[in-house]
Amino acid sequence: MVKIILVRHGETEWNKIKRIQGGDSDTPLSETGKQQAKALAARLKDEKITAIFSSPLQRALNTAQSIAAVHQLEVTALPSLKEIKAGEWEGRLAAKFTLRFDEFLCGDGCAKQPHIPPGGESVDDVQKRAWATISSLAKQQAEGTLVFVTHYFVIMTAICRILNLPLHQMIRLRLSTGSISVFTMDDGNLRLELFNDGCHNLNL
Repeated sequence: MVKIILVRHGETEWNKIKRIQGGDSDTPLSETGKQQAKALAARLKDEKITAIFSSPLQRALNTAQSIAAVHQLEVTALPSLKEIKAGEWEGRLAAKFTLRFDEFLCGDGCAKQPHIPPGGESVDDVQKRAWATISSLAKQQAEGTLVFVTHYFVIMTAICRILNLPLHQMIRLRLSTGSISVFTMDDGNLRLELFNDGCHNLNL
C-alpha cells in the first residue's frame, strides 16, 4: 500500500486579498505562509516519507523544502503539478467575478456552465495532467509515503478523481492554505483518509 499526502502550499499575500493566482503567478509565501510551512514540517516529521514532489512555483517549492529539510530529502519539481493556467484572468481580484472563482470555472453541471479562462486551461485539463503524474508515481511504489506539494485546483481535482465525483462537485468543498489531505492506493483501490486538515496551523 502506498500513502499519498497532498499538501496545499502556505499562504501568500494574493491568497489574503483573494487575487487570482494561477500557474503563471510565481508569488512568494507571506509571513503567515512561512509559518505554515514550518508547521507542516513539524506535523510530518514522523512520517516515513519516501519522496517529495512539488510544483516548481516558489510558494509550493518553498513549502516543500521546509518539509524535505526535516527528512534530509531532495524535492523533485514537476511542471505538471502547477496551478491551473488562468490566462487573461491571472492577477484579477476574485471579487470582480459574479460567482466564486471555482464556481465560475466549474459550473454546476446544469444551469451554470463551466468557463475556460481566455488563454488558460479548464479544470478538466488540470485533472488530466496532474492525476497522470500523481497516479503514475504512486504506482511505481510497492509501498511507502509520497508527498506532493501543490495548489488548490490540482488537489481538488485529485480529490474528485479519488471519490469518483464530477468536477463541478468541488464547489461544495473548501481547501485551506497549509493543509494536508491523505489518500491510499492499494492494488489500484483508492481511499481518502483525510481531507483539508490544518490543525497544525491553529496557533499561527
